[in-house]
Amino acid sequence: MFTKQITNRMIQVGILITRQYRLLSVAAILDVLETVNTFYQQSADPQPYHISLLHLESDSDKFSTPYWGYETRSIHQTDAMQLIIIPAFKTEDIKQAVGDNYQYIPWLQQQFAAGAEIATVCTGAFLLGATGLLNGKSATTHVDACNAFANAFPAIDLKADKTVTCDGRLYTSGGATSSFHLLLHLIHQHCGRDIAVRTAKIFAIDMDRENQAYFSTFQPMRGHTDNIVASTQQKIEASYQDTGTIEEMIKDIPASRRNIVRRFKQVTGITPIEYLQHTRVEAAKKLLVQTAQQMTEVIMNSGYSDPKAFRKIFRKTVGMTPSEYREKFCVR
Repeated sequence: MFTKQITNRMIQVGILITRQYRLLSVAAILDVLETVNTFYQQSADPQPYHISLLHLESDSDKFSTPYWGYETRSIHQTDAMQLIIIPAFKTEDIKQAVGDNYQYIPWLQQQFAAGAEIATVCTGAFLLGATGLLNGKSATTHVDACNAFANAFPAIDLKADKTVTCDGRLYTSGGATSSFHLLLHLIHQHCGRDIAVRTAKIFAIDMDRENQAYFSTFQPMRGHTDNIVASTQQKIEASYQDTGTIEEMIKDIPASRRNIVRRFKQVTGITPIEYLQHTRVEAAKKLLVQTAQQMTEVIMNSGYSDPKAFRKIFRKTVGMTPSEYREKFCVR
């Protein structure tokens, strides 16, 4: 028997139907919240969530009829929301996506000032970041979008490895299935742990997953015109298996070490040493999953000579040990 925490009033939830929203993201939000409403309905209790789909005034012609059976309204036709959820974007051009949805920003600022909670799914965090509301606060986003997020919003305390962050009335989640963990967190806040557990069981969600680092893939910055940095990248990628120092790898590049490090970090967001470590760890991940090499072979073939140092760096970067990573992702 599950006990329910009955909310004092129905929570007004606004899900933004942004331009370039990811359909799966919106569908997951609706499915989970409606499931919680059903729990209450089955025992004749007031449903905790009233859900509206919100859009820009200029997009009104696209939503002239009910959308999936849900009430749709322009953001300028809404009263104060208690909870606003921003879905993920389906495009890789996040800068363009934020620009396309810029009209939401003053409305989000006003809603937050009036007391609303705001939650983002995956890359939806970029739109919230553009409001300035996250400055000085913690946030996360899709692991593969973290570098772009950090560069776009240096005033935000990015927690790249986190599945969910909560800082005051602002919530963010990592990529894809992390949205379920965000929703469980909100349900726990609004309806109590019992309902959150029941929801987790319905959707087969592992409630204890707090880390998303092991889903990341190192994606080197390529879209730049700095020849010195490009040469450094090529040197590292060509010789990462060597156990030599970074100084030895870049000794033929016509620039001082200090100049290389400065320009490299400015362009890529990380130092050459960090770049080397990420390159080696990414190589080790592939060897662990795609080959049957023994651990000593994996260590040597990814450029390490010290097993202890390798395991320490791997765990810090990936969030689990090499053996755990192989067990989790190796296809048998």
